[in-house]
Amino acid sequence: MKKVLILGAGGQIAQWVIEMLAERHDVKLTLFLRHAKKLKNAPKNSRTVQGDVLHKDQLNPVIADQDIIYANLAGVDIDRQAKAIVEAMSAAGVKRLIFVASLGIYDEVPGKFGEWNRRQIGDYLPPFRRAADAIEASALDYTILRPAWLSDEDEVDYETTERDEPFKGTEVSRKSVADLIVKLIDSPKRSVRGNLGVNKPGTDGDKPGFL
Repeated sequence: MKKVLILGAGGQIAQWVIEMLAERHDVKLTLFLRHAKKLKNAPKNSRTVQGDVLHKDQLNPVIADQDIIYANLAGVDIDRQAKAIVEAMSAAGVKRLIFVASLGIYDEVPGKFGEWNRRQIGDYLPPFRRAADAIEASALDYTILRPAWLSDEDEVDYETTERDEPFKGTEVSRKSVADLIVKLIDSPKRSVRGNLGVNKPGTDGDKPGFL
């Protein structure tokens, strides 16, 4: 039985991940979020825990005895949240972390789209960069994901780029990102200490097509 803790379980990507893992008899989910009432129809192979990542007394007990931590968080304090996760996992001896960050944190998005992206979200990126830096400086077996602009398309169609490669495309579906996360959960040794951009092939342009 693989024990998976989802931090930020109320998020839209996380909801796809939960759905994809809901009927699995080999996975036990712990769904951690600030407002448990937001989570509807939790699957039978899960338990729900209400809490805040920044509260050690709430986070540390759920980290212990987990096999994989998947964090899909947000906020101006995302760097503080990342550091709290690293500290809790290190203290508990839990190694595998899947962490969703943001495109653009390394100024890796080229061309007109890169310029547009900086105008749109540039002010929000420094905490995500600090979060990624804290994770990469740890001894954890992490995979950091940097999705393109997210769509609600009901499709799985994506490719990845490495940390030191120019970002491709402009958009990707939340379901596609969830599919990659589930693949990482199923194959925990895949992309260990990797840092991946995630995009839908063929979506190069000045900005996402749905905007």
